[in-house]
Amino acid sequence: MFLLMTTPAATARRAGRREWTAFTVLLLPLLLVSMDVSVLYFAIPAITDQLDPSSTQQLWIFDSYGFALAGLLITMGSLGDRIGRRKLLLIGATAFGLASIGAGYATSAEMLIACRVLLGIGGATLMPSTLALVRNLFQDDKQRGQAIAIWSGAMTGGIALGSVLSGVMLNHFYWGSVFLINVPAMLLLLILVPVLVPEFKDPAPGRFDLASVPLSMAAVLPVVYGLKEIAAEGFEPLYLGCLAAGLAFGYVFVRRQRTRDDAMVSRALFRGRGFGAGIGLNSVAAFAMMGSAYFTTQYLQSVLGMGTLEAALWSLAPSVVIGAAAPASAAMAQKTDRAYVIAGGFVLGAVGFALLSLAGADSLWLVLAGAGVLASGIVSVMSLVSDMALASAPAEKAGSAASLLETGAEFGGALGMAVLGSLGTAVYRDDLAGAEPAVRETLGGAVATAHHIGGPAGEQVLALAREAFVHGMQYAAWGGTALLLGAAVLAAALMRGIEAPAPPAAEPADASRIPVQEATYN
Repeated sequence: MFLLMTTPAATARRAGRREWTAFTVLLLPLLLVSMDVSVLYFAIPAITDQLDPSSTQQLWIFDSYGFALAGLLITMGSLGDRIGRRKLLLIGATAFGLASIGAGYATSAEMLIACRVLLGIGGATLMPSTLALVRNLFQDDKQRGQAIAIWSGAMTGGIALGSVLSGVMLNHFYWGSVFLINVPAMLLLLILVPVLVPEFKDPAPGRFDLASVPLSMAAVLPVVYGLKEIAAEGFEPLYLGCLAAGLAFGYVFVRRQRTRDDAMVSRALFRGRGFGAGIGLNSVAAFAMMGSAYFTTQYLQSVLGMGTLEAALWSLAPSVVIGAAAPASAAMAQKTDRAYVIAGGFVLGAVGFALLSLAGADSLWLVLAGAGVLASGIVSVMSLVSDMALASAPAEKAGSAASLLETGAEFGGALGMAVLGSLGTAVYRDDLAGAEPAVRETLGGAVATAHHIGGPAGEQVLALAREAFVHGMQYAAWGGTALLLGAAVLAAALMRGIEAPAPPAAEPADASRIPVQEATYN
């Protein structure tokens, strides 16, 4: 239990060992939530053999987690501000652990889908809670920048690590083990967080706007779904209708937030010049990251013919460079205007896209280098703009600020796959205009058709499809290069001269404002 005290100088103190230890504990749920995005890459064949899902159920086993996560981020961020970010983190950890047990021992496709939805709900509580707590724990600009840089690198690394870890687990255990590994980590979190992490919440949050919960979900989910399906299936009327419906609900949601005193998304968040720009630039960064991943993952597997585990292991090759990029950019931002460092990150990402545009059908090292350079630049951007957006927002609204950053990243990632994926697909289909429909539709279909034909004819079909895919990837990479160069110019213009607000001289004796140094435990 906390006995809370404060002093006028409390907020000016630098974080010490206790804060950094608490931060290390907070990285644990972040890693697990990001890993669960990709943990099913290897498990789905074993799940199919045991649970026999239909094709629609198989898609929902993959997508239900991401949809639940994206749809509830805004709600959970606002809820954390009201009931306490630590409390919400503990609730989310409990739900995530229980859902992991259910998923690990699922006896039907329906049960697994339901557990994946619960995992997404738990993830929606964990992600904004961890980032908001980082904002509250670190009052010093330099330390907060370092912490958020590490946070961004851990999130990116967790997605890559999830597919590799699932492959390793499945080599030794049954498919449910990819979920059960979450359980001991969540138990550890439930033990350590009450000891190491103090509670923070808005001292005067106002009434919770229940009507905005379904409105926010109706705004987010149709857009994310439509964009993902457009990337996979093309511009079908149903998916365009989903986009239109989501945008219409989004307009109603924004209008409600602008006219209510108890709005779920406080207008105070946008009073700082860095907040809105930070969300926008973070979305562009996610656009580039997911748009490039759409091609590089297919390139390793379908163009170079690697197995899924082999491709996942190769994709980890640039991780050392990527892991160092965010802390290095945070250090640079302490010495110069961070707008120029952010612009430099976008330029570095553009260089990565340019390298991808030079790839041929047998360019493993060039593609890995391009992906590594691109990810290094993008991770640097995401850590810096996240830090600036959170610093610009009122500390008592850190949960809402973190949730909007994460929601913007979800939109950006889905849009990146849709736009760059559609561009690449258009080029691919144009190059194979005379081919049979299965070959012309997707590279995966071409690979299956080539294997079915066999012999020299099959090899010729496969070679033509691979060349067409690489040609489409080159066009998408050129588009990505142009986008990131434009983003660099915008970042330099929009973010120049923005400084993190100085902490106030004194704080009220409230848990929402108390740094961990001033908390004692019994």
